[in-house]
Amino acid sequence: AFYTTDRVMTVSFHKYGDFFFPGTGDVKDLGARQGKHYSVNVPLKDGITDKAYKSVFEPVIEKVMESFKPTAVVLQCGADSLTGDRLGCFNLTVRGHGECVKNVLSYNLPTLILGGGGYTIRNVARCWAYETAVVLEKELADDLPPNDYYEYFVPDWKLHLQPNPSMDNLNTRSYLEGIKQQVLENLRQLQGAPSVQMAQMPPSLQTEDEKDDDEDAEQRNDTHRHASEAFEHEQDHDRQ
Repeated sequence: AFYTTDRVMTVSFHKYGDFFFPGTGDVKDLGARQGKHYSVNVPLKDGITDKAYKSVFEPVIEKVMESFKPTAVVLQCGADSLTGDRLGCFNLTVRGHGECVKNVLSYNLPTLILGGGGYTIRNVARCWAYETAVVLEKELADDLPPNDYYEYFVPDWKLHLQPNPSMDNLNTRSYLEGIKQQVLENLRQLQGAPSVQMAQMPPSLQTEDEKDDDEDAEQRNDTHRHASEAFEHEQDHDRQ
């Protein structure tokens, strides 16, 4: 939706390659026409851990804030990046996922936080419960309280997940550093933050109150104009 505009910058950290759906999101996918360099893609491989993810996420977001200077953020917290997801292939914990939310909130911008993908439902619930607490700056106990869905959280009934120790992280340090440098270089191509575009509101979008105000203003102008014309007419009679 925003691929050809500079009014919105999109930033995506995602699995890419090996024919993984939807097959888009290469680091070279930058946007087009006026939107060139305003689509930021960070392609990652299987098994990325909290530490490795953070090493890319934080410097990229910092550069985005510096270059684009957004006035608001929409943050989509897809939970399919969590360890144990049925379709995802990353190895992030709930706590590591939440650290990204904390990082974005640290910029103190108006922020709308949304859910996203996630195919192991109990872990989606864990993630969004924890990140709601992050937003509210509340601490949650790791032990889950008894509830109607308690049996879904066997065998440990805990809020936080442990990473899968048998999952290999295919994101080598050199690979992540290379991707990070490419993304940062793409962001350096921006010619400053876009200016604010101003446009007159179409008449069809005006509210009835606004229309009434406009009509009242026109009537007041007519009254002043008629009074001025009458005064000038009287002056003309006086001179005769």
